[in-house]
Amino acid sequence: MADRKPRTLISVQERLRDQVAHALRAGLISGELRPGVVYSAPALAADFGVSATPVREAMLDLAREGLVEAVRNKGFRVTELSERDLDEYTEIRALIEVPTVGRVARTATREQLEALRPGAQAIVVAAREHDLIGYLEADRQFHLDLLGLAGNARLVETVGDLRKRSRLYGLNRLDERGELVSSAEEHLELLDLMIAGQADEAEECMGRHLGHIRSLWAAGAGNPVEERPALRLGAR
Repeated sequence: MADRKPRTLISVQERLRDQVAHALRAGLISGELRPGVVYSAPALAADFGVSATPVREAMLDLAREGLVEAVRNKGFRVTELSERDLDEYTEIRALIEVPTVGRVARTATREQLEALRPGAQAIVVAAREHDLIGYLEADRQFHLDLLGLAGNARLVETVGDLRKRSRLYGLNRLDERGELVSSAEEHLELLDLMIAGQADEAEECMGRHLGHIRSLWAAGAGNPVEERPALRLGAR
C-alpha cells in the first residue's frame, strides 16, 4: 500500500482539474476559445501556469460533454456548430420538451412543481448577477428536474445530451445587452402556468422559450469579439 498516492494529493489534483475545466468552460462561453480551433494542452497549461496533466484531464471531461474533440498528436478542437445544427437540436428539443411539459402539468402535484421554484429563481439570480456559468448550470438543472417529473430517465438523458451539444455561444454579449434576464424570467412564467394547471398555455410557453433561446444563439453568435480577456484559473 506504500505506493498509493496520499488522498490529500489526489484531492488537490482533482480540484486543479475542476478549476481548469471551469476556466475552459468560461473561455468557451466568452468566445475566447473559438469553434474549429485546435488548442494544445501544453500551450493552455502555460497560460494557466500549471502542468499539462490537469489540462488534458479537463479537456477529456469537456470531450465527454461534446464541447471539444480530441485531435491526434495535436490537442483538442472546439466543436463547431452550424446554424443547421442549432435548428435541428432546437427542433428535437421542442418535439420532446413541449408535450412533456404539458403532460407534467397535468399529472404532477403542486408540491412537486413548487419544489422547482428555487431552481427557477436561481436562474434569474445568476442572470442578474452576470454569473454565466452559474446561469447555464441552474438552467440545465431546472429543465432536467422538470422533465424528470415525467418519470422517463431516457428522455431526461436525451435532452441532457442535446443541451450539452447546443450550448450557448456568445453568452457574454447577450448578458451585456440585458437579454439574458428576460429569458431567465420565462422559467418562472412556465412554472406558474404549470402550477395553475394551464397545460396548453405551459406548452405554448415552453415552445416560445425554446424559440427565444434559438434566437439568442443567433444574436449572440452574430458579431465577433474584438477583445478577449485572458484565460485564468479561479474566476467565478
